[in-house]
Amino acid sequence: MDKKDVRIVFMGTPEFAVASLAALVDAGYNIVAVVTAPDKPSGRGMKMNESAVKKYAVEKGLHVLQPLKLKAPEFIEALQQLKADLQIVVAFRMLPEVVWNMPQMGTINVHGSLLPQYRGAAPINWAVINGEKETGVTTFKLKHEIDTGNILLQEKIPIGESETAGEVHDRMKETGAQLLVKTVDGLMNKTIEETEQLQSYTDIKHAPKIFTDTCKIDWNKTIDEVYDLIRGLAPYPAAFTTLNNKTLKIFSAKKIKQMPTVKAGEYITDGKTSLRFACSNGWIAVTDIQLEGKKRMHIDDFLRGYRFE
Repeated sequence: MDKKDVRIVFMGTPEFAVASLAALVDAGYNIVAVVTAPDKPSGRGMKMNESAVKKYAVEKGLHVLQPLKLKAPEFIEALQQLKADLQIVVAFRMLPEVVWNMPQMGTINVHGSLLPQYRGAAPINWAVINGEKETGVTTFKLKHEIDTGNILLQEKIPIGESETAGEVHDRMKETGAQLLVKTVDGLMNKTIEETEQLQSYTDIKHAPKIFTDTCKIDWNKTIDEVYDLIRGLAPYPAAFTTLNNKTLKIFSAKKIKQMPTVKAGEYITDGKTSLRFACSNGWIAVTDIQLEGKKRMHIDDFLRGYRFE
């Protein structure tokens, strides 16, 4: 079977998905349509903003579908008319069965963890928050329960001690893109055997959506736990605390292994280059921050213009 004979519908929205779509295009696969989120207004002028995937697809002259509802009869009919052999999902919405069960070769997903670990919406963030030394990418077949389908291929990725979720994300999107091409090659050549996930895993860690409560720093925790939370939420949505009753987002910090002389959550500063918050067993010295109502800046610049109460 030639690559051009495999009719593929690609579904994705953010920048992470663009790398996978581009890898398939560069590999010569026949992308008959791209499904992505509808344009939405943003910014002060409420200008209509296109998804990163749509921008790439339009640039490459690919057919684009932007359904408001994935169960809408007109969208289902449009998909059926495409007669796709395979559907690929990367960083997209949850699909109804009528959609993922449509192609004869099934629908495959690229997930940012080594399944069955870190099933859920934010696998990269939670792997870093939990202090993991390693994560990875999994390609798998979609089924009813989220992130539980049969595994096709996996590739491990190390996590550096000071690496942020954003940095892991940028490396992972390239690794995932290449793994996806290997997966499609293997499916086309029938050289991949599906592996059922261990549903009775006793130590499965989950990766739920990140909410505001997740981002609030608990200074009663250890410096390792707080440091990993900061890394795991950088650059977005960012861990935060309060400074003189204003929200202070922290994008990067350093650990100081020295027992604090003040209560957890209290700070000390020299007013020039250092602002430290006390944890249960040491200090977190913030280095890249953004105070509510101000722009993001390095701690030196912040302290030059800030007056503590």
